[in-house]
Amino acid sequence: MPNFRFKAVTTEGKVVEGDIDAPSRSAVIEHLRRQGSVAIRAEEGSARRSRPGLRGQRKGTKDLLPFTRELATLLRAEVPLDRALALVSELTDKPAFRDLTVRVLDRVRGGASFADALQAQGDVFPRVYVGMVRAGEAGGSLKTVLAQVAEMLARRQALEETVRQALQYPIFVLVTAFVSVILILTLIIPEFRTLFDAAGAALPLSTRIILWLSDFLRTWWLALGLGCCSAVLALSWAMRSPAFRRSRDALALRLPLVGGLIARIEAVRFSRTLGTLLVNGVSLLAALAMTVETIGNRAVAAKLAGVERHLKKGEGLAEPLSRAGVFPPMVIHLVRIGEESGQLEEMLGRIAEIYDEEVKRSIQRVLGLLVPVITVLLGIVVAGIIASVFSAILGSYNVAF
Repeated sequence: MPNFRFKAVTTEGKVVEGDIDAPSRSAVIEHLRRQGSVAIRAEEGSARRSRPGLRGQRKGTKDLLPFTRELATLLRAEVPLDRALALVSELTDKPAFRDLTVRVLDRVRGGASFADALQAQGDVFPRVYVGMVRAGEAGGSLKTVLAQVAEMLARRQALEETVRQALQYPIFVLVTAFVSVILILTLIIPEFRTLFDAAGAALPLSTRIILWLSDFLRTWWLALGLGCCSAVLALSWAMRSPAFRRSRDALALRLPLVGGLIARIEAVRFSRTLGTLLVNGVSLLAALAMTVETIGNRAVAAKLAGVERHLKKGEGLAEPLSRAGVFPPMVIHLVRIGEESGQLEEMLGRIAEIYDEEVKRSIQRVLGLLVPVITVLLGIVVAGIIASVFSAILGSYNVAF
């Protein structure tokens, strides 16, 4: 039976923690509830050990998710906001985020609203996050809104993790293929040069090319290494330019297979964020402006900013989205149905669910093609090198095929 490490708050406001064997996380939470405690965190041993730290990392979804989830849990247990923030600061094991929570708490105790306290922390809390909290405070439903924000962050994190894990194996295969070819050219091929020179026979063109590449890599490896480092630094500098990022992202959208996958990923992000904001009473115009900031592809974000301008003129959402041409036709169709039926929020949620599954299937399809293609190309390159070497060896001894 798995072992879970938990932290909870008793009815007296005391923080307790410990270990418990249980079949599932929900069973741990239920056990603590029967004892009169509110579960703040319950993690299986292996998951807890693999949890990344904040230090040296960008504050993003992984850091905001536990903060939001724990705060929502405390507020649902009718713990006052200031006391809940104090408890969260005690519960976190990340010094940087503990300090951040204390700063938010100080502003709340100083009379600021929770949304203003979050906004004062710079870019740690995204605009959409602050906007939803502000709407929740205005409507008296902060605990409900925080629970929805936590769910949205969890779904976004799951989607990003799916994409990240899916790319790990192709990248590993590609790096392995590159290193293998370099090792063959720099370590193995030079061993045959003495044999070829001693034979004195004319070498085939393919063999001469392989030998030239080998000599070039062994002679200029330092310059090539410095050149690659310079190219990486130049690319990193260029990435700071919004125009360069838009051009890069626009090119990515036009790539076969990959472009369609990116469009579906952004459709999920757009639909889920916009739908969640609308459910919590944020106006469509303000919600769209916040949603555009969450879009990862800058080319898509630029076109959605154009949709925002049309919306300010009094147009609906479906037609400007259709003219933008960034999302699949099904997204436009469902948005139009949602507008006509007055159920845009529900329809956006449905779009997110549909394309969430579609993204997972698309990733599997792309991987099903990408990995074999890389493997075949590696085989062709290695086979070509071996064939060139052996044809030269056989030619040196006048062996006919």
